[in-house]
Order: sequence, then structure tokens, then C-alpha cells
Amino acid sequence: FLASKKVGNSVSRNRARRLMKESYRELKQNLESGYDIIWIARNTICNLKCADVKKSMEAAVKKSGIKKRQTDG
Repeated sequence: FLASKKVGNSVSRNRARRLMKESYRELKQNLESGYDIIWIARNTICNLKCADVKKSMEAAVKKSGIKKRQTDG
């Protein structure tokens, strides 16, 4: 989880990392194993809520194709 100084001061960067970590915690059960993922915060994360960050991360995971396939049964 990376947040550069472009994101803002240390309070903003730490909040950005906390938002990403919490969103990932809920998302990681649906990911394939064997991948190293680097999440980089953009400066637009400062005004977002946790649900918005999670939605954005879900879209990135779906686009990358590392989401587990759901099986019937």
C-alpha cells in the first residue's frame, strides 16, 4: 500500500493507506492466490469514503482478471 507525498501531508497519506487496507481486507477472500499486488493511492482518495475505495478496488481486480471464479455447488 503506497501513498506518495503527492497525496498530501502525513495525515492524508496514512488515511489513504488505512482506507486501502480496510477495503482490501474485505476483498481478499475473492482473489486468486499467487499474485503480488501493489496498491498505489492517488490524490483523489482524500475525499472518498471507504465504500468508494472498495468499489474502485473491486473494479481494478475485475479488470485485472485475478478474481476467483464462483462455482455452483
